[in-house]
Amino acid sequence: MFTLRKATLDDCELIQKLAQQIFPVTYQEILPTEQIEYMMEWMYSLENIRKQMEGEGHVYLLAYEECEAAGYVSVQLQGEDVFHLQKIYVLPSYQGAHCGSFLFREALKYMKEVHPEPCFLELNVNRHNKALQFYEYMGMKKLREGDFPIGNGYYMNDYIMGMEI
Repeated sequence: MFTLRKATLDDCELIQKLAQQIFPVTYQEILPTEQIEYMMEWMYSLENIRKQMEGEGHVYLLAYEECEAAGYVSVQLQGEDVFHLQKIYVLPSYQGAHCGSFLFREALKYMKEVHPEPCFLELNVNRHNKALQFYEYMGMKKLREGDFPIGNGYYMNDYIMGMEI
């Protein structure tokens, strides 16, 4: 059974530590090592996590099993009625234990709390990421695809998925 809490700026190091354990493993068969390292700095340096939370409106929710952090989800309001699920990652030892679906449902609950009116949720997922089936199982549909430059000559080759909430 998982519990949830909203992250604060004091949790930036914890989020970074979780990302260091999850992100490279998630993408090791999809992306070159150099791109993974670049993306880790781009998304998960302490400065950038802090900037996401303070300046860009990212809300991180942390999942715990007893006292151990198991994963996180990050959502951001991007328009009047559009949220973007920026990140959802679970430690490898908790994958298959329904932590991802717990985080997804809790993110939906959070969005409805702060925006009770009908709205839309979108996310980007790498076209070769096995999480694609997870998002479809959770009710999301492929809307479009794109190759998005992220700097240093790298691209995110993603599907954009969405659902009404």
